[in-house]
Amino acid sequence: MSTTTVRLDRDDDALLDSLAPEFGGRSSAIRHAIRTLAADRQRHDALLEWLDTWGADSGPLEEDEIAAMTERYGL
Repeated sequence: MSTTTVRLDRDDDALLDSLAPEFGGRSSAIRHAIRTLAADRQRHDALLEWLDTWGADSGPLEEDEIAAMTERYGL
């Protein structure tokens, strides 16, 4: 396992300290955060790919459709 140095400001350090007990320590909390961030990125990329395919098949979304989806899903 490799070691990486991360510089945190006071607020981020306090946030990490508050999360550490829930995840079994500071390193585990950071590893969890990285995995969560990577999963979010994968979902985002998959959604963009799906929207591109849908747009190619159905045409671009109208502004009112985007507004309705934004409101419905709290985006």
